[in-house]
Amino acid sequence: MEKSKTKPSIGIFDSGIGGTSIASEIHKLLPYEDIIYLADSKNAPYGNKPKEEIINLAHKNTKKLLQLGAKLIVVACNTATTNAIKELRKTYQIPFIGIEPAIKPATIKSVNKTIGILATKGTLASKLFSETSKKYVSEQIKLIQIEGKGIVEAIESNKHNSNQFIKSLHQQLYNFKEQNIDCLVLGCTHYPYVAKQIQDFLPGVKIIDSGFAVARQTKKVLDTNNLVSKNKRESSVSIYSNADSLDPIQKITKDNFGDFLKIEYLDF
Repeated sequence: MEKSKTKPSIGIFDSGIGGTSIASEIHKLLPYEDIIYLADSKNAPYGNKPKEEIINLAHKNTKKLLQLGAKLIVVACNTATTNAIKELRKTYQIPFIGIEPAIKPATIKSVNKTIGILATKGTLASKLFSETSKKYVSEQIKLIQIEGKGIVEAIESNKHNSNQFIKSLHQQLYNFKEQNIDCLVLGCTHYPYVAKQIQDFLPGVKIIDSGFAVARQTKKVLDTNNLVSKNKRESSVSIYSNADSLDPIQKITKDNFGDFLKIEYLDF
């Protein structure tokens, strides 16, 4: 493992902005923990890439987070988790926390036993997603899957509030309405940023994401490994992006972290 150059922090990476929804939940639950977030916007989205490329990108991000002082790494990307986390855990001597679609709570909360999942192609095609679905979806539960198209790209370019995008999103969600789902799993960490647009089209449907569950698991792993920060001050949140412009990430994250946020360009 590479030697840390900075103070021990919770490291988080995703293929761009999306995982900041996870980072926000972690910061709220663990306000004394320093957070370093890598937004690999240059390579977003991961969802349509081959598995081998996703694994290589996950290694690249992990090595950079270790250089920056990560004591624990959250793979804040459903596609990277389902395709690469086993490889990461075999390679590095550091705790990893992954993101899985919240199918289990959806099956519990569903009344009419018809649930939906909106996710990337990479997540829906992964072995881990298939195993999770088989584990929690019985013959009595109907699971409707839709591959989100253009959603990550719209969020990354801060166009997710445009009328054109909302029209496209609602067209993609139409089968959920036809199938009368009552719970919708957001299977990508970008998607909470369009939860309002989704809810407007599917009123009454419970929208479920993994943010708070991941924050709780992060706290548990820190406790178990004796990695809890001794600081008693609100900590810093550093976001490093390799995007050509930092404007989208600044606009989306400005209300999530208060005055403790630092956003910088980093070539990685």
